[in-house]
Amino acid sequence: MKGKKTIYQIAEEAQVSISTVSRVLNGSPLVSPRTRAIVQDVIDRNHFSPSALARGLSTSKTHSIGVILPDITNPYFSALFLEIERCAAEQGYSVVLYNTMYGSYSRDFKKSLGESAYFEIALEERLEGVIITGGQIDMDEISADYLKALNRLRREMPVVIIGQEFEGSSCDFVVRDLERGVFLALRHLGDLGHRRIGFLGGEPGVRVTSDRFKAYKRILADMGLACRPTYVHFSDYYVPSGYAAMREQLRGPLPSAVLAINDMVALGAVRALGDAGLSIPEDMALVSCDQFFFSEYTVPRITTLDQQNSRLGRLAMAKLMGLIRGAPEETAAPPEPRLVLGESCGVKLGTRSFE
Repeated sequence: MKGKKTIYQIAEEAQVSISTVSRVLNGSPLVSPRTRAIVQDVIDRNHFSPSALARGLSTSKTHSIGVILPDITNPYFSALFLEIERCAAEQGYSVVLYNTMYGSYSRDFKKSLGESAYFEIALEERLEGVIITGGQIDMDEISADYLKALNRLRREMPVVIIGQEFEGSSCDFVVRDLERGVFLALRHLGDLGHRRIGFLGGEPGVRVTSDRFKAYKRILADMGLACRPTYVHFSDYYVPSGYAAMREQLRGPLPSAVLAINDMVALGAVRALGDAGLSIPEDMALVSCDQFFFSEYTVPRITTLDQQNSRLGRLAMAKLMGLIRGAPEETAAPPEPRLVLGESCGVKLGTRSFE
């Protein structure tokens, strides 16, 4: 026996939007008789009925929120989600995860939905609010269609975005301090005597890369150092790309140190250097902009920046609950990144410290 179809599959078969199927189910007069007949025929043939959650009255409290993110396998997003889920449970709320597979590592999944389709699903499920992190909201240029869909979702429910603010959105934001950590990392490398410092990983057109790279260039200039194009290698945010980017760097003149966009890219770089017969930190020092759980256990341990991602998740949840309850939280300052010293810059065992 075939499994029960979802509202998305009903919409796909009827060649309409999810919101149109929802309107037919709810008896909305905003659907034309012809479209209603087509959709109703698909509903009847598939013996489709909406979930109990979706059938709830509009005035009912579902005590559910949604989290929309691009790749749950990325430690940054998984750390945020787990903290949001923990905080939601404390408030008596359940969390629905929408993993859009929008990230680079997942783009070979041919059947992934457009992100705005998940907005329609969130509306169908009658969630009380949504937290969005990553994906299109992190792009330097956000499409007009996406922004229109985002604002429509916001008109229906509270929406909190973990990311940098952008114009044209009516959503609430919890911002990340993307520059302070770059300053701490480069100052640390400068204090160790490094003058040839590269930049590794990240994806052009994405705010987290653009903002950190701008900070990298500005801080190098403040230190009296040059930003050399031969020391800059973009890729994305995953281990294989860090490996490939470092292999590319090894074809040219070597910097004495590199700033990696995150610990996964740093891990790939460490492997590439090892395969080339080079050692960290003797041949090249390494600092990462974003600490993940495994940096404590790599060889060598990675000097990295604790961005306090769990606190970001708590701030986002507090802001969303305030909006749901009609008592919005005041905008809190983003958490301060902290430099965590490891052997990848020359710190010996027993001398590691936190700043």
